[in-house]
Amino acid sequence: MDVVDRWTGRRAAALQAALRMTHEEFAGHLGVARRTVASWHARPDVVLRPELQRALDTAHERAPAGARARFSHQLNAAPDGPAVQGQALTVAIAVVTRPDHVLLVCRRDAETSGLTWQFPAGVVKPGAVPELAAVRETLAETGVHCTVREPLGERLHPVTGVRCAYYLCDYLAGDATNQDAEENVSVIWAPVNVLTRFIPAEQLYPPILHALEGVPE
Repeated sequence: MDVVDRWTGRRAAALQAALRMTHEEFAGHLGVARRTVASWHARPDVVLRPELQRALDTAHERAPAGARARFSHQLNAAPDGPAVQGQALTVAIAVVTRPDHVLLVCRRDAETSGLTWQFPAGVVKPGAVPELAAVRETLAETGVHCTVREPLGERLHPVTGVRCAYYLCDYLAGDATNQDAEENVSVIWAPVNVLTRFIPAEQLYPPILHALEGVPE
C-alpha cells in the first residue's frame, strides 16, 4: 500500500474519486463539512491541516483494496497533474456591506501564518447560479442574510489561482456569528476604512475597492 507523506487538496480529491464517493459522502466519511471537500478541488495544491491529514490517513488505510489500487494508479499516472474532476471550479465571493462596514471571516489556512481574513465565499456547483451560492454560503458561514446588489466581475485569484466571481451584497438581517467553526475562527464587521489591515491591498480585486468607496457612513 502506498504511503502518503503529505495530503494536499489534489491527493484528497484523488482518494475521494478512488472511493467513488460524492462530496457529501466523502465529507460524511471523514467527518468534515461538504464545503471543505469542495475546497480541495478548488485548491489542489493546498496542504491540509494536521487533523485532516490524520483523518485522510485513516480513510486511506481502511479503504478496500480496489479503491487503494485506483488511488495509487491516479497518483502514479499524474502525481503533479491537474486535480481529479478536472472541471474548472468557480468560487462565488460575497462582499456584504452595511453602513461603513464590510463582512469578513477569519479562516484557518496552513499555507500562510495559519489565519487569513477573507470575504465569505463558496464553491459553485456545476450548473448552479453563482449569485445564489454567494448568498447561501454567507448565511451558512456567518448567519447573515444578504442580497446581491450587483456583480463586480471575475478574475483568477493572484494567490490561489482559483477563478473567483465577486458580488456586492446588501445586508438584510442576522447577527454575524461563526457558523462554521471547522473552517473559520471568527466573523466580524470590519470598518471599510481599515480593510487593508485585514486583506493586503495587492490581493484585493480593484472593483471591490471602488464599490466600497460608495458604502454609506
